[in-house]
Amino acid sequence: MKRKAIAGLYAITPDWGDTARLLRAVAAALDGGARVLQYRNKHVDRQRRLEQALGLSALARKAGAIFIVNDDVELALEVDADGVHLGETDGDIARARKRLGARKLIGASCYNRLELAAPALAAGADHIAFGSVFASATKPAARRAPLDIFKQASHLNVPLVAIGGINTENAAQVIAAGAAAVAVVSDLFEADDVAAQARGFADLFA
Repeated sequence: MKRKAIAGLYAITPDWGDTARLLRAVAAALDGGARVLQYRNKHVDRQRRLEQALGLSALARKAGAIFIVNDDVELALEVDADGVHLGETDGDIARARKRLGARKLIGASCYNRLELAAPALAAGADHIAFGSVFASATKPAARRAPLDIFKQASHLNVPLVAIGGINTENAAQVIAAGAAAVAVVSDLFEADDVAAQARGFADLFA
């Protein structure tokens, strides 16, 4: 079975403990056109994470979207996610690939360092994230990545994800630079109308 391709609006969940609120907002984002959903929550216990991940997995499956779990291979397996995303301190990519098998997706954060991408791909990653491309309210201390890093990475021939401070006003710059997907938290989930905001992002890929 061919892996799904990472592309379009890549919604990353906010750290909300209220599961019902989270599911409503994510359903709206998916309805608006989010094509990838990453579950990330550092502030709840394991049982709540499982509860939320199961609900989100079902929503993503219904919408035909890719569902990714941030930094937790075992949780991804438990809820049958499409894959995981790993940062530099989130575990070994080769070990994750062995645990997940060949068909699951593995994204790797390479921050502002192009030289991290090839080793990550060799270890088993199949898509790469660079950022923060703009100042980020979610991670204000994040390292900044220049937009031309996407052009520099084009020879890798894998989906490139941009993250960090992306909104509907600046996302077109990132797409033009070569990002296949834009990862968004705040500008999506803090919008008054999440579905409309998602459509605004999705239209940029049309």
